[in-house]
Amino acid sequence: MTLSRTLTRQRAELEKEWTRWASTAGSRGRVPTESSVLRDDVARSWQRSLHTVDPARTVAPGLDRIEDRWAASPLRGPVTELAGQMRSIAEDAKYLAVVSDAAGTVLWSGGDRRLRRQAEDVNFAPGGCWDESHMGTNGLSLALHDDRPVTVFSAEHLVAALHGWVCYSAPIHAPDGRQLGVLDLSSVWSRSHPMAMASVRSVVTAVETVLRTSAPPPAAGVRLECLGTARLSRDGRPVPLPPRQLEILALLALEPEGYTPEQLHAAVYGDRPVSTSTLKADVSHLRRATGGEIANRHYTLTGPLSCDAVDLLAAITAGDTSGAVWQYRGPLLPGSDTPGVVEWRDYLDVGIRTAVLASDRPEHAIAFGERAAGDIAVHEHALRLLPADDVRRAVVTARLHNALHD
Repeated sequence: MTLSRTLTRQRAELEKEWTRWASTAGSRGRVPTESSVLRDDVARSWQRSLHTVDPARTVAPGLDRIEDRWAASPLRGPVTELAGQMRSIAEDAKYLAVVSDAAGTVLWSGGDRRLRRQAEDVNFAPGGCWDESHMGTNGLSLALHDDRPVTVFSAEHLVAALHGWVCYSAPIHAPDGRQLGVLDLSSVWSRSHPMAMASVRSVVTAVETVLRTSAPPPAAGVRLECLGTARLSRDGRPVPLPPRQLEILALLALEPEGYTPEQLHAAVYGDRPVSTSTLKADVSHLRRATGGEIANRHYTLTGPLSCDAVDLLAAITAGDTSGAVWQYRGPLLPGSDTPGVVEWRDYLDVGIRTAVLASDRPEHAIAFGERAAGDIAVHEHALRLLPADDVRRAVVTARLHNALHD
């Protein structure tokens, strides 16, 4: 059977099911609990949406001053940078590309001119509100609610005015894991094609890469970076320190209760015969570098110091896998053999690796795998989670190949 005939039959079956649900909801105030045609995620979305959305609605409500909302969105930079690529993909395939914020409000659109005009008729355009509470089940609203890539085809849309469309949508996440919005590719139902979702995933990956690599402005105050690197800065300016003193500072940052002189000596030197005066000299130098914010008799930090390893520890402790993956830039002070650093390095690495392997979100394993290139289990986990048509499989497969042959 050709793709066209398959799509036509699928659409007809969905139209019959939609009519059954819509008539039951209207006459009895409830909807059927089972369906032989609807996917479970679509049926659940219909159940949620029918409390606030009339299936006979013809246009999405809109917001004024969408320009201000767009200007303030963290998506504006990367979407603007990639707008040419997104328009080209949409226009070549006769699709419409749309970007929303996390509330489901459309911020940007581009693509086929004819489709843009049709979309404007239902306010699928900047300013339109397309979350479930306003427009029911659609690709954009379902991707937001379920936080995963979705396809909504023809009469799977709750609103009858959308039955001529097919939507391929995927959420866009900030580096810390927060949902920022959705990228959607839509067209008439007869142009439905599996490769459309591959394009959506590819563009979302590009947007998230721009978000991740965009350098934030230098933070005020003292900042210690010790994951995959070793450097101290004050008000964005580097403070040169020898490796031993950076190790001591990292240990103090990770132990807010601090150390007795004997404890810190053991954490730094282990069983090596090093005099206490050497440690005191290092701590004295650190006091000058940090503005005197280290206590004397019990070594603790007494002033604010931000540290990437501390942020990672907080994310792991809170069960925030997305935040932990974003914070992780590599092992703690790589190359250091200081006993206390080695202990903390193992603790952090085991913590984030365990969280990644327990996660059902492939982006966690993909991002962590970029830093843990030799970790076979992480790459295999990513491949188990990725759909067969996901373009990211190529990168993960290459990483796994390298890890297996190292």
